[in-house]
Amino acid sequence: MPGRLGGTTLRTPLLVALAALLALSLAGWLLWDAASGGGADDAKSPVAASSATRPAPSGPGTSGPSGKPSPALPSPFVTPPSKPTGEASRPADEATAAGAAGRPRADGPLKGKVVVIDPGHNTRNRDHTAEINRSVDIGTGRKECDTTGTSTDDGYAEATFTLDVAHRIKAMLQEQGVTVSFTHDGDRPYGPCVDERAAIGNKAKADAVVSVHADGSAVGNRGFHVILPATVRGGRADTAPIVGPSKELGARIAGNFVRTTGSAPSNYIGGGTGLDTRSDLGGLNLSTQPKVFVECGNMRDPKDAALLTDTAWREKAARGIADGITDFLRG
Repeated sequence: MPGRLGGTTLRTPLLVALAALLALSLAGWLLWDAASGGGADDAKSPVAASSATRPAPSGPGTSGPSGKPSPALPSPFVTPPSKPTGEASRPADEATAAGAAGRPRADGPLKGKVVVIDPGHNTRNRDHTAEINRSVDIGTGRKECDTTGTSTDDGYAEATFTLDVAHRIKAMLQEQGVTVSFTHDGDRPYGPCVDERAAIGNKAKADAVVSVHADGSAVGNRGFHVILPATVRGGRADTAPIVGPSKELGARIAGNFVRTTGSAPSNYIGGGTGLDTRSDLGGLNLSTQPKVFVECGNMRDPKDAALLTDTAWREKAARGIADGITDFLRG
C-alpha cells in the first residue's frame, strides 16, 4: 500500500540519522571523560576535595602537627593507606599522643595515681644567691632555702641534668596513666625552697614523690644511691607515717636502677646497698607523702660524669626510676 511504502522510505533515513547522532554523543562523552580524569565526579567528592587541598608529605621524617618528626613510614608507602569513609579517627600510638599532649594515657593501668617529680636545684639559683641562702624551717631546725647544686668538670650543671631526667620520667609514667606534676619546670627565677618543694607534693596528695639529683663527691667515689627519710618528729616534721612506704619506694627504685643502667650502688655511701637514711633534708622531713631522693651518680668523678652527660644513659636512668615508681604504685 502506498501509505506503507512511503512510511518505510521515510523511517530508514531517520534511523540512520539517529544512529549517527548517538555515535557522535558517545564519542564526545568519552573524550570529555578522558580529559577530566575519569571515574566519579571528583570535583564534587568531599574525599577528593580534601585530598586535593592536603599538602603532600615530603617523605619519611616529615614533621607532624606537634612539630616533632613523624616516624618514617614503611617502604614502599609515602603516605599511609586511606581509611574507609566513616571510620573513626584513632591515633596509631595513644601513649605517644598522650605524652605529646602532656596528659596521662586515658586507659593506662595506673590511671588515677599521682606522682610528683622534684627536679633538684634550678639553673638560675647561682644568680640569686641572697634568696637561696636565706634559711627556712625544716622541722628539726633551719637550713638554706636551696643550693646551686654541683656540675661536671666540663660545666654540665646538676640542675640541667635533673630537669632532663625528670621530663623523661614524666613521659614514661604518663604512658602508664599516671598523673605527673613537677615542683618546678625551669620556669622560676630560683628555687623553689626545700620547704615549698615538700609542700607541693603534700598538696597534690601524691602517691609517690621523687627528687632527682646527682652528687658532687670526690674523684673515685662512684655509683648511685637513694636517700630515705629517717624517723623525724619536731616542729612541722613528722615522718613516722611515711618512713615505711618511702623505704619500699626507694628499694624498688634502687633495684630497677641497677637493672636498667648497669650502674653499681654507691661505693662511698650506703654500705653497698644503694640506700642511705638521712634526717637533715627538709624536702624529706616536711613530706607527708612517700618520698625519696635519687642521687644518680657523682658528677665530680670523670667516669660517672661520662655517663651522666650521655643522652642514652640518661634515658636508662629515667627508665630505672620510672620502673621503680610503677612497681611501688602497683603494690
